[in-house]
Amino acid sequence: MALTANCPSCGAPVVFKSAGSIFAVCEYCQSTLVRHDQALEDIGKMAALVEDRSPLQLGAEGSYKGVHFALIGRIQLKYEQGLWNEWYLLFDDMRTGWLSESGGQYVLTFLQHVPDAMPAMGDLKIGQRFAFAGQTWTVSNIEQAECVAGQGELPFRVGAGYPAPCVDLRNGAHFATLDYSEAVPLYFVGQAVDFKALKLSNLRDGMAVPERQVEAKVFRCPSCGSPMQARAKEILAVGCASCGAVVDTGDTTYKLLSKALGTREERYVPRLALGSKGRFDDQAVEVIGFLVRQTRVDGINYDWREYFLAGEQGSYRWLTEYNGHWTVADVLSNPPNTRASAELVDVNYDGRAYKHFSTTAVAEVVQVAGEFTWRVRRGERTRIVDYVAPPALLSKETTNKELSWSLGRYVEPAVIHDAFALPGVLPDPVGIFANQPNPWDEAHRKTCRLFWQVLLLSVLLQVFFLFFSGGKTLLRQEVHFDPLQTADVMTREFTLSGRSQRVRVRNTAMLDNNWVGLNLVLVNKATGAAWPTTRELSFYDGYDGGEHWTEGSRQDEVVFSHIPAGTYYLAIDPDMSLEKPVPVRNVVEVFSAGAGWANFVLLMLFLAAFPLYTRWRHAAFETRRWAESDHAPVASDEDDD
Repeated sequence: MALTANCPSCGAPVVFKSAGSIFAVCEYCQSTLVRHDQALEDIGKMAALVEDRSPLQLGAEGSYKGVHFALIGRIQLKYEQGLWNEWYLLFDDMRTGWLSESGGQYVLTFLQHVPDAMPAMGDLKIGQRFAFAGQTWTVSNIEQAECVAGQGELPFRVGAGYPAPCVDLRNGAHFATLDYSEAVPLYFVGQAVDFKALKLSNLRDGMAVPERQVEAKVFRCPSCGSPMQARAKEILAVGCASCGAVVDTGDTTYKLLSKALGTREERYVPRLALGSKGRFDDQAVEVIGFLVRQTRVDGINYDWREYFLAGEQGSYRWLTEYNGHWTVADVLSNPPNTRASAELVDVNYDGRAYKHFSTTAVAEVVQVAGEFTWRVRRGERTRIVDYVAPPALLSKETTNKELSWSLGRYVEPAVIHDAFALPGVLPDPVGIFANQPNPWDEAHRKTCRLFWQVLLLSVLLQVFFLFFSGGKTLLRQEVHFDPLQTADVMTREFTLSGRSQRVRVRNTAMLDNNWVGLNLVLVNKATGAAWPTTRELSFYDGYDGGEHWTEGSRQDEVVFSHIPAGTYYLAIDPDMSLEKPVPVRNVVEVFSAGAGWANFVLLMLFLAAFPLYTRWRHAAFETRRWAESDHAPVASDEDDD
């Protein structure tokens, strides 16, 4: 049941919806009130919240796992790189929880009491894996944060400067925070959640790009005097487009985060101008920031451009461009769960295998322009590990305080051009990029699919011709060869009808350690046309060391091709061994041969040439892709060295 009391400072009504709420911030005079039953004590003024692009507000309602909740409180925390919100939730089943909101990412956690001893904050390092509360966690963030403002009902006292050191842990979609702000650290556990899945209502209006409810800060660059602005209070760094200096807008004196570019330093012109607006993936976006990162490999500098996009409902995403290749990327709220020591091993994420592509020892920010929600500066260094499953690119970025993952998707330049309605033509891509789709993928799949379809049809036709067309017995006759007789043996006549066809002749001689040569002539009785051939049969057997052995065969076949219709007979002139002059009984069989295999084999070789060609082109593209990776193929001459 809700408790209502009056603010001792201004008299305004203050409602406590949750029995677990101990403190509240008066929405009229910003006094911080502590509850002693229903009598309220004013313990000082609360610092004002920094306005941001968050779509959330007190009174917003949603649903999680079928249970309705309302947002009843909020604290705002500050860390070295920026700000984030923690929203205090009250569920209909009287549970309370926290919805963390940072850069368009949302994580819902609940306080959980565990008997395990908390690890000391100083003992934890980014990327470290350890077991706690029945799960294996990876340290993803270590921050010495501080609470700077609060709003609504809260379960503890907060105020400007309230320290909130914390460590974030990840295990796939599971998320946990170790809160070291209390004498006994607190353990919050939950998971990343999709904004739409929470079915939130009563949200703030007018937060979609390009609308803003907050007043822009307008000032001049302290380095070159050029006009600058931060169009939202959550913007903590602005890069001067004129000189490259980066200014801390969270500081009232607008101190420099990094100095202006030197006269000899290379200046990069963005392909997408700051302020460019468009629709991407059916969402309104605006280019608010531009930075260039660079890495050095074997004495050669490689640089790429990154564009910071503000989206709807307080979301942000990235567009990266390297040599005309574009990738749109989103920070993952449910990153892969991998060991830091196994980063060269392929990663499985969301049911898909990603191959390790490259590890960048140091990627340094060399130019900054526009607005950012964290204190980015020139010289900022990050370690990047990329994994690919084209067109997807999975990237892990690590600093000494944070580990984050992002998932990118390759985008054709024409899509970028149309999304932002650019007046000119974007440069054509140069070379092969890590996650660029293989253009021969679809062609190879279609060719293989067609090959197997034609192959199946060819096999069925071949089987039909073998078993249902031809193969008819035309003659079966037993003849005897006598070495003492020299006359040819003539078979009975047989008839071929229809079109020209193949004729198969089989001889089966009853040989016993003997041989016989057969001079065969297929003769057309009417025309006298003849088709001669010579065959030899031999068969030997015996015992050697008690084991039986055989050599040769008693049977032989020969095929006559393109034999026209007519009446035929076979003339056989035997050539027999004089060493063993014994009669030989022979069975002559003549068949219409039906379908042959030669044409079928030639057809298969012809058809196989197409998938082999597309496979070769596909493999050549992949070879060029991986030549740019940490796993580049080694040439044979290099192996010999």
